[in-house]
Amino acid sequence: MKSVCVFCGSNSGERPAYIQSAVKLGAAIAGRGLNLVYGGAHVGLMGALADSALASGGRVTGVMPKALVDKEVAHQGLSEFHQVASMHERKALMADLSDGFAALPGGAGTLEELFEVWTWGQLGHHDKPIGFLNVEGYFDRLLAFLDHQAGERFMRQAHRDMLIVETEAERLLERFASYQPPRVEKWISKAER
Repeated sequence: MKSVCVFCGSNSGERPAYIQSAVKLGAAIAGRGLNLVYGGAHVGLMGALADSALASGGRVTGVMPKALVDKEVAHQGLSEFHQVASMHERKALMADLSDGFAALPGGAGTLEELFEVWTWGQLGHHDKPIGFLNVEGYFDRLLAFLDHQAGERFMRQAHRDMLIVETEAERLLERFASYQPPRVEKWISKAER
């Protein structure tokens, strides 16, 4: 593994633990000699994550659509920055540049980005690890709903289990390093019901 993509909030959230977790994850990624790939902003958890990785001697690659660059939220001190035309291009490039995907707390965009790469993994488009850094139980209700989806047979349990969930940055990265993707068909046949 050479690069980890992190999806997270462009806001800081209510609790200090959210910023602290972004700082720890940025430092942990840099400490392992990995490149951080993220959305390229200097604000919110995104900015804290990038600043921490850079301060720890890491390499940080940002990817941002021109419309957001024009709003002046782009980080000016990154190792590498890619301006793209659209959000679709942003997600595709971030996926191409990354060997794994993690989510810190965030809003709809964070979930949409993570769910897209998770879906690609279920379909066999990649074999990269995907996980949540579950800070102070932020994702607990979402994870319970995903368990419900698997229980109702809208996804295989093996695909639900693809999502690595940890509360500590170092442990999440350890599990990424040893990740083995499931080798099962996405669709549940009538005979299996």
